[in-house]
Amino acid sequence: MTDTDAEAPLDLPVDGTELATYIAAKLCHDFISPSGAIVSGLDLLDDPSAQDMRDDALALIAQSARKMVALVHFARVAFGAATTSERFTARELQALVVGVTEGGRATLDWRVAEGEFTKPQARALINLAYLTVGALPMGGNAVIETRVENGALHLSGQADGARARLKPEALTGLNGLRLSEGLAGQWIQPYWLWLTVTEGGGRLTTTVEDGRVVLAAVMPV
Repeated sequence: MTDTDAEAPLDLPVDGTELATYIAAKLCHDFISPSGAIVSGLDLLDDPSAQDMRDDALALIAQSARKMVALVHFARVAFGAATTSERFTARELQALVVGVTEGGRATLDWRVAEGEFTKPQARALINLAYLTVGALPMGGNAVIETRVENGALHLSGQADGARARLKPEALTGLNGLRLSEGLAGQWIQPYWLWLTVTEGGGRLTTTVEDGRVVLAAVMPV
């Protein structure tokens, strides 16, 4: 590859306004559930006939508000650059992933050594971790690991479980392809991960086996 080839812009199947539209729709979908639950809790508090459910309503509001805050913090790093931080520690990124995945059936096994990650690296790592956990809808173990080797950062997410899988739309996104059929909401985050890794000068590979899904990315240090 020549220097000219390396500096040439990527020929992306989805970019610009279209990409922003998909991401906005994804965020709205994620936010609507906890925000709706908060409103439901407030409605219960205002209902004179439901005062015996006041404690339940307060618990629902508190739980949903924490979930909403976790989603916002995660989205700021996973989908954008709306943060003053130029680098993130492994512990900060772990907290972001835990905040949006706790309460699910899968177990998160975070094996990321203490260190710092640039914005593109951090974006790739937490999206990869989220999708790894998401590959275990019926439960299992999601192992997230990183290592630096030969001047490159290796990110790995391995999902082991009886029903470990990726939907067709997710595989399309992880391969950097335009969605031709299926649900855009299942496609956009995998595509965003591929785009983040690719624009960062790296490569992303996906392996799907019986009871196992592996997402692996290699990015420049």
